[in-house]
Amino acid sequence: MSDAMPNAAVTYEGYLKLDQLLSLQQPRSDGPEHDEMLFIVIHQVYELWFKELLHELDHVQRLLRGDEPHRVQHTLKRILTILKVLVAQIDILETMTPLEFLSFRTRLEAASGFQSDQFRQIEFSLGAKHEAAIGRFPQGNRGRAALERRHLEPTIWDAFLHYLARERYPVPASHLARDVTARTVASPEIQEILLDVYRKDPKTAEICERLVDLDEGFEEWRYRHIRMVERTIGAKAGTGGSSGAAYLRATLGRNMFPDLWEIRARL
Repeated sequence: MSDAMPNAAVTYEGYLKLDQLLSLQQPRSDGPEHDEMLFIVIHQVYELWFKELLHELDHVQRLLRGDEPHRVQHTLKRILTILKVLVAQIDILETMTPLEFLSFRTRLEAASGFQSDQFRQIEFSLGAKHEAAIGRFPQGNRGRAALERRHLEPTIWDAFLHYLARERYPVPASHLARDVTARTVASPEIQEILLDVYRKDPKTAEICERLVDLDEGFEEWRYRHIRMVERTIGAKAGTGGSSGAAYLRATLGRNMFPDLWEIRARL
């Protein structure tokens, strides 16, 4: 007979797997350096939030496919709130001075946020797909497998266009059957439809506005991340083989949903 008690009450510690969770912060520096713990915790928390963002972004697509606009709005608001938390965490990282970061930076070796597959998955889900990102992960790697899958899946914008079509908007068949591995680009045809949405359909226009908020919130996180990197290491190269802040700056100004921005001047 097993010693385990099948009907034992679930505890806070057991449900959250706290023993395992709290054993995962393992500084590599000698001592270790005091601030390395903060660095590890912040980035592990980021990855947990990235996991939740992917969970919610996938849910948005399911709700769009199920024609549930009010629940889409609710879920997008949750995503926007999480993005605000991600930005706020940068304030905590910025309490670490450049010298404090340099005290353990060499221990990171080739490790870098540049290698976060979950962040790339979020980009893919939002339409910013680039096949080169997949090649940065080795064959058989969990992250590579996830990116390969998301590369072939429709984006949130694709799900939204199909929703518009079911709402009897004249979305061209070429957009509904587009190559989902390609990055989302602006379309005059879609812009005409969106202008009609904004003028006649408040319910769907609200979804559009939440998507604009999402685009803007993601850009805000990118910008704050860049400034934090510049504040901490200046123009030095990144640890993962990137050019550091210069690489990050090149990612700014790329709207995820360009059509929603193009129509602003015509509303």
